[in-house]
Amino acid sequence: MILAKTLRRLSFPPALALHALSRPAQIAGAVGIGLVGAALFAQMEGERGVPPIASGGDYEVRGVKVDVQAGSADAARYAGWRLAQRQAWKMLWTRTHGGTGVPGLSDSQLEAMISGIEVEYEQAGPNRYVATLGILFDRARTGQLLGVSGNVMRSPPLLVIPVMWDGGSAVSYERVNEWQKAWARYRTGDSAIDYVRVAGSVADPVLLNAGQTGRRGRLWWRVLLDQYGAADVVIPIVRLDRQWPGGPVTANFTARYGPDNSLIGNFALRASNDSGIPQMLDEGARRVDELYIRALNDGRLRPDPSLVIEEPVDPNALVIENAIEAPIEAVDIPLPTAGASIASFAIQFDTPDVGSVSAGESAVRAIPGVRSAATSSLALGGTSVMQVSFEGPADALRTGLQARGYSVAVSGNTMRISRRQAPAGQP
Repeated sequence: MILAKTLRRLSFPPALALHALSRPAQIAGAVGIGLVGAALFAQMEGERGVPPIASGGDYEVRGVKVDVQAGSADAARYAGWRLAQRQAWKMLWTRTHGGTGVPGLSDSQLEAMISGIEVEYEQAGPNRYVATLGILFDRARTGQLLGVSGNVMRSPPLLVIPVMWDGGSAVSYERVNEWQKAWARYRTGDSAIDYVRVAGSVADPVLLNAGQTGRRGRLWWRVLLDQYGAADVVIPIVRLDRQWPGGPVTANFTARYGPDNSLIGNFALRASNDSGIPQMLDEGARRVDELYIRALNDGRLRPDPSLVIEEPVDPNALVIENAIEAPIEAVDIPLPTAGASIASFAIQFDTPDVGSVSAGESAVRAIPGVRSAATSSLALGGTSVMQVSFEGPADALRTGLQARGYSVAVSGNTMRISRRQAPAGQP
């Protein structure tokens, strides 16, 4: 009723006005009307949704267990938190440097580096404190001490539409649900994926519902992604299966991507009862993020070119036009040499410490034909990914890497390199 009165105040009938516009303008107009209607509905029904939190890039150490006794409950909790800070610092250093030479820091120095403490579980008695805590270290103040600096490249902005199946029906942002809450709680700042998370309020339930994930039309997706400033969409799905009311719950997680609902991966988790569902979904969001990161490193998670609104410009057509308009004697355009095209490759390499990152980049940059080489996904103590622009085919880049002592495994535009073992008897 209120929406109809609002539209009647316009100087033209809304349906006739939309019909007179082009198809993209019709969709944009429909989205605008939907935003007005959703805003009016929100004013009548009140705000809804779960605002995303924990988007910072702090270092997080989870699962720190403490069991402390003291003269009072407050003293035991305070001592337990200080003990957790010391243990978390050792765990963080071990994660990035292999556990050797942990710098000894005072409690005041640790408190200056810590940005928050998350209580995962706790029991407090008159003189005892038992808890499992998560410690957050400020990235700016801790990164220099860890020897990690600089910016890490991330994926293009990807809109998140979490879908939960429960009791035979699917729900996304239509109403508040535990899967939406899990993604709102998840700390995305330290992920290689640039998630675009929404609160599920105002127009979000109208535009981002479970039915939207089944649409394939690119025109509507273009307008929708442009509204949220995203390049593509990721669709994490969970299906809850209860064995009996109040009994064990099995959650089947599926990571999907793009308007075509392409499958990235899946897995299953289990909770003993309904009270364990939030913790299970938190773990599911973390593992789904790992699937997306792995797909990004493998080259499977790339924006769909059909979602780009701007049409690419043909450089050859521009050269022909300029050549026709310019005097013949003034045209002096050098012709490109054969095989001079520049290709992009993802190189996976081992990074046990900070020095191995710069050493790997320097070795790759020294190969003839390499235009640029930069680490796009950093994993100290594991396998990092380097994005390389190379002037030539993949075989030429592989030959250059082998000439510098690397063993190379090639899969499309992705290469896995490792140092060859020296023969026995040689240093």
